[in-house]
Parts: sequence; C-alpha cells; structure tokens
Amino acid sequence: MVMPALVILKDFDKVRDFTMDQNGNEAYFTIQSQTEDVSVISMSSKNGNEWETPKIASFSGEYKDMEPFLSPDGLRLYFVSNRPLNKSTSDTKDFDIWYVERDSPSQKWSNPINIGTPINTEHNEFYPAVSANGNLYYTGDRPDSKGEDDIFFSSFENGNYSEPISLSENVNSKGYEYNAYIAKDESYLIFGGYAREDGQGSGDLYISFKGDNDEWSKAKPLPVPINSRYMDYCPFMDETNGLLYFTSRRVQNPTGTIENMDHFKQFLDSYENGNSRLYKVKMDITELRP
Repeated sequence: MVMPALVILKDFDKVRDFTMDQNGNEAYFTIQSQTEDVSVISMSSKNGNEWETPKIASFSGEYKDMEPFLSPDGLRLYFVSNRPLNKSTSDTKDFDIWYVERDSPSQKWSNPINIGTPINTEHNEFYPAVSANGNLYYTGDRPDSKGEDDIFFSSFENGNYSEPISLSENVNSKGYEYNAYIAKDESYLIFGGYAREDGQGSGDLYISFKGDNDEWSKAKPLPVPINSRYMDYCPFMDETNGLLYFTSRRVQNPTGTIENMDHFKQFLDSYENGNSRLYKVKMDITELRP
C-alpha cells in the first residue's frame, strides 16, 4: 500500500526528492514554491519516533537547489544547483552537480563544492546517486545521449571520476530517462522513464538489474500502484527496511459531485491533489528479479 512518506511535510504544497541516512534518523528533501522558481533543500532529524520540523539545509536557500543524495557512509551529500561557480558573480548558470562534506554525522556540512569535469559540462546535470564504492549515476542532456535525457555512469577511480558513459539501450531510449537510484552494491537501478509504451501514460519508475557480465537487464516498469497514470519519479530505496520512497503528482479525485466550496477546498488541501508529494511503499526487490 502506498502511503505518505513523512507527515511533517503534508502542509507543503510541493515536496520532491528524498534521501536518508543508513540509520533512518536524518532525511533531506526539496521544498519548492508553486511556480518552482524557488527551490530549497531542507532536512529533518528523528527525535525518538517523531520527525522534527523541517529546516533549510545550511548550504541552501540562495539559489535553486534540489535533488539531494546522501552517500552510503553519510559523509557526503550530493545535490543539483544553478549557483555560480565562484563568488565573483551572482549570475546563475546551468544545473551542475555539487556536494558538501563532513567528517562525521555530528559535524556541520562544508561549503558547497562543484564536482567539476568530466561530470559537469555546459549542459545540465541532474539527480546524482552513488554506490558504496563511489561510482556515480546521474541524468544528463549531453549531445552523446541516446535520446533526450539519459542515465549516465562514471566510475570512481583513485579519487577521480572517469569519463561518463550513457547506459545501454536496456536502460536508455530515444525518449527521456532520469532520476536514477543505484543500489549500494550496484546490483540494481531504479529510474524514471517518460511516456514509454509499457508505462501508465506519464512518468513511470523502472528497474534494471546488473548481470554477472556487468550488463544491465531490460528495464521493466514497477507495478501499480507504485506507478500511476500521473507523474511518478525521484526514487530512493531504504534498503535496510525494504521501503521505496518516491515523488508523485497523483490525484485522488473527489467522489461524486463537488457540492460546495468547502468540499472543493477539502480536495485542494488533501495529500493526493496533483502537487508533487513524497510517498513510501514496501517493496521486495527479490520479487522483481528476472
């Protein structure tokens, strides 16, 4: 059963992108204005069994920031931003991948660091995700994409990232692929695909498994009700507890006629009202393997 992810976020109209530490005590997500012109990375910590009131992350709030991803060790947080490369200008640029670091989970985050080449280019880079060995998966609209947007891979070797490559046609197509979550051991990839023939009609979540020869299996859509006829995207897997977190713009239409303005307002204030919201669902990866 698909459920709202965090009750503390129900009063925010547009919330997307979720990442959490391995202990399930620290979460980061993006909160946006209705027009999405304002986009900040926010966080919440768990106090006992309750999540605390969200606050804006120390490194966010000035530029358009989104799509946070905590490394498996919790010491580096990747994100996407249109902020300038240095403080000599306030002019924004295309979207790049940035990160902040800390020495331990109890320490403060560093100032943002641009991940640099060969990852960042004059084109847009989105939705970073890293495996336990540091290998990076992200969305790019580079000229060497197989379609509009592709999922790219870059291995982490001797402290540096290799030249990115677009994943095979088992993952990428001539359309839009985006928002990839990579398992810590790189055994599977969950990503978004838009308006595919085997989808529900909008953005859907797909899964592909890595074989013994490092080839990715033919991606298959996740089942309904995870996928819907609305936009479903931005996956994150809590591998410890077998919980999939994702963003959706799904709508639970009112039953019957909207009788009055109070009835209409009740729908607009409901969780499933077409705005981007965070959801979670129990998912057994082993049941999806080919």
